[in-house]
Amino acid sequence: MFIEIDGLRINYVCAGEGEKCVLLLHGWGADITLFNNVINYLSPHFRVIAPDLPGFGNSDEPKTPWDVDDYVNFTVSFCKKMDIESCYIIAHSFGGRITIKLMSQNELPLSVEKIVLTGSAGIRPKQSAKSILKTKCYKIGKRILSTAPFRKVMPDALENLRKKNGSADYNAASPVMRQCLVKVVNEDLTELIQNINVPTLLIWGEKDDATPLSDGRLMERLIPDAGLVVFESGGHYAFLEQSGRFCRILGSFFDLN
Repeated sequence: MFIEIDGLRINYVCAGEGEKCVLLLHGWGADITLFNNVINYLSPHFRVIAPDLPGFGNSDEPKTPWDVDDYVNFTVSFCKKMDIESCYIIAHSFGGRITIKLMSQNELPLSVEKIVLTGSAGIRPKQSAKSILKTKCYKIGKRILSTAPFRKVMPDALENLRKKNGSADYNAASPVMRQCLVKVVNEDLTELIQNINVPTLLIWGEKDDATPLSDGRLMERLIPDAGLVVFESGGHYAFLEQSGRFCRILGSFFDLN
């Protein structure tokens, strides 16, 4: 299904007709199809709503590069358009960033009763000396290769440099989404995590190499009412790798069992 939010055509799923609502927020580079098992599990009990965030899946890209605040504003507008006044939130990776900032709003226009964060982003990793040097070299190279003489003689050099130094997410993104990604990953939300003031379940893969387990442990310490479940040998997509276990834990946390 599609809906227009602030001039953008947004794809979303709405399943179930329960009294309570569950909002699903996916990760960077993903879309709502990754939540299919979760939607199927929860829809007999809840009204489950999951949008393709702008720039992902079948939704329009933002017209200008967005930061996390812009995605929070979108989420608020989406909830208003969908008549979501109260909900549970399940968020993966980038969706966790949005949730952390959403819960830090001074006047949140909807009531969030419980939160599940799985492999949540938001804590900026400390850079090693090697990575700092690599970044400096990239910026110098970019500055040189962006000059007119080099663009004329070596038109592909700048793009090749970007591909060599960029992450898989960065290289796969369109120009506007690359700028979004830079804005998003450079914002550290650590100080805002303590603002999550509702019961929060953290589900983490032990082998998560995108948002390491240490991030989950730190969030458990910072969120006043939080518990952490670790999926042994699980990765960044632990909710997919062990979907049956994930859903059973959701059922317990949402009082379905």
